Amino acid sequence: MNSMKPELPSAQSQELLSVLKTRFAKNINRHTGIEWVKVQNRLETNAEKLWSLNEMEITGGEPDVVAHDTKTGEYVFYDCSAESPKGRRSICYDHEALEARKEYKPENSAIEMAHDMGIELLSEQQYRELQQLGNFDLKTSSWVKTPADIRKLGGAIFCDRRYNTIFVYHNGAESYYAARGFRGLLRV
Repeated sequence: MNSMKPELPSAQSQELLSVLKTRFAKNINRHTGIEWVKVQNRLETNAEKLWSLNEMEITGGEPDVVAHDTKTGEYVFYDCSAESPKGRRSICYDHEALEARKEYKPENSAIEMAHDMGIELLSEQQYRELQQLGNFDLKTSSWVKTPADIRKLGGAIFCDRRYNTIFVYHNGAESYYAARGFRGLLRV
């Protein structure tokens, strides 16, 4: 994919903004003290970010504002779907893992999909922060950014929530499961 992200047509942008505004209003606990009008203004001046948010939306991520970085002025969106986004499951961790599989290769990897969408995978710490906003991944799991020393040895980490506890696990980076996807973030 080329480095220039396409812009959404005006009607599609307005539709997405409407969806995001409705979600923002329904989940005010995720962004106390943040005003939608300021978020919308920031989105309208960053068309390429709208494209990425739309990618998050169409793959089932249900992106929502979870923070405002007062130093940069950026608003931070996380995937807030109850379960790992459906359109991003059954994938291994990264391209190296995908290439290492000899048979039954998944269609893609979490790192490549995130890059193509213009987003980042959540880190373990960000995943834990998300879990403070609600109960996520009660039936699924999500790949998270894996420390280089773990990845160098062939592993990758993922998280889920079970028994009211956030668990961090490991697996070979080439593994993939129907119930494992990834959650992303976008700074606007």
